[in-house]
Formats: sequence, structure tokens, C-alpha cells
Amino acid sequence: MTEEPANRAGVTLALAAIYLIWGTTYLAVVIVLRSIPPFAASAMRYISGGGLLLIWLLLFRRQAFHGLPLRRLIVAGVLLVAGGNGFAVWAQQGVPSGIAALLISSVPVFVLVLNWLFFARRAPDTRSLIGVLVGLGGVAVIVAHMHTAAGAVRVPYVVALLGAVLCWSSGTLVSRGVVTAAQVGAGTCVQMLVGAVLLSLMALVHGDWQRLHPSHVQLGSWIALAYLSVFGTLVALSCFLWLLTQVSAQKATTYALVNPVVALLLGAVFLGEKITANVLLAVVLILAGVALVLFQGKPRS
Repeated sequence: MTEEPANRAGVTLALAAIYLIWGTTYLAVVIVLRSIPPFAASAMRYISGGGLLLIWLLLFRRQAFHGLPLRRLIVAGVLLVAGGNGFAVWAQQGVPSGIAALLISSVPVFVLVLNWLFFARRAPDTRSLIGVLVGLGGVAVIVAHMHTAAGAVRVPYVVALLGAVLCWSSGTLVSRGVVTAAQVGAGTCVQMLVGAVLLSLMALVHGDWQRLHPSHVQLGSWIALAYLSVFGTLVALSCFLWLLTQVSAQKATTYALVNPVVALLLGAVFLGEKITANVLLAVVLILAGVALVLFQGKPRS
């Protein structure tokens, strides 16, 4: 899909927003996790963001809820919010923020593969296939050398992070074209609240609500959670879902080229995370693979 000239400025601004905001959310998550359990934090993030958006829509745009494809929006909410975000936040308890961002940056590679196998069922061109192999090679480097980048890393955290990548990639494809540009706000609201409900149940099963004591939560964690709720969720997710109505899923996921660089730099400066030779190799491989996928030629039949 090619954006209309009138939308070019909007597309540029929306891309810039998710490039910067989602790159900073990894640092914010680390600060939140210092005193708030993972699934409870994610649930509160989406309850807040979704609740604020719902109030605004009910007051000013109630008609936007008419004719929404609720079934697909519910599936997308489960995949993007509960699966994609919930598992990623939980995994950041044992995976450095920069490494988490780098692995999640492989989303365009998985979007292409899943689209090829289950959605469009069209084989990509040779350049894109090379990009898939190169990008997956970078993922393999990170997984194989995770212990050198992050000390002792338990397998469940890595598995959860890869599960988050698969969920987010699938949710991106399910969300593509599901609503019109005029319905993006309402569609975003439904997905956030559906995800919030499931995350709340996950927090209950995981024991997060029992372990959460508001009086013990650090001020920094509350501020970081507020940032995630308003900017990381309400603003950035709305921009992302609007982009899916204007451009291809591959172009909308170009944030994957920028977010890991932002997250790696912030992690190194503020959290003292190490950028080793293996991490640099993985950066080159994953970003090169993602670039080959994003700037592909015409797919062949």
C-alpha cells in the first residue's frame, strides 16, 4: 500500500514517534521492574492507557466503535498486548534491556516468514530470503552467547523473549488492515483492554498482585509506569496501528532498525550493560537482515 501525499507528513511523524518512544521503553521497563512485578506492571500499563483512551472516545468519538471487527481485534489484543508485551516484560527480569530490544528487532524477519507461510502464502524474493537467514543468524549469535552478554541467563527468559517476538509478529499481521484510519483509536482501545484483562489474569496466576505493595513501590517505578502508559502505550501503539492502515506491515516495522540502537545506548549509559563483540556482531547481522527484508523487491508468486 502506498500512502497518499497528504499522509506523508503523518507517516513520518508516526514513524519518528515509535522509533524514539519504543526505543526508550526498554529502559523504562527496567526501572518499573525494580519494585513492581512484571505482569502486574503490564496490566496496570494497559488498564491506564486503555482506560484513558476509552474515556476520550466515549466523550468525543463514540461512533468510532460502530462496525468494529471485534473478533480480529480480540485476537490481535491477545497477541500484541498480552503475548508480545507481557512475555517481553517478564523476560526482562533476566535479559538486559539492550539484548531484549535487539532480539525483538528481528520482528520484521518473522513477519515476512509468517506472512509467507500462513497469510499471503507468497514466496519472497531472493534478497528477502537472504535477509531472513542473516537476521536469524544474528538471533542465533545472541542466544548462543547470551551468557557472555548477561552473565548466567536462565533458558525460560530467552524462550519467553522469543515467544514475545512470535506473538508480536503474528499480531502485526492480524492487525494489518483490520480497521480504517478513522477507527484506529477504537481498535487500539479494544486491543489494549483485551490485553489488560488477560495480563491481569496472568498476574493473578503468577502471584504478582499478592506481591505488589503500593507503599513499597519506588517513585521512579511509578514515573516509569506512567511514561509507559501514556507514551509507550497510548501514543506509540496508536501510531503503530495507524501506520498499518497507511503503509505495509514491513514498512511499519522499520522501528526495528532504530529501537535496538536506542535501547543498547541507553542500557550502556544508564544501566551499565555491556556491549560485547558478540553483541556487536549480532547487531550487524540482525539489522542487516532486517534491512534486506524491509527493502525487498516484489515478491514472486
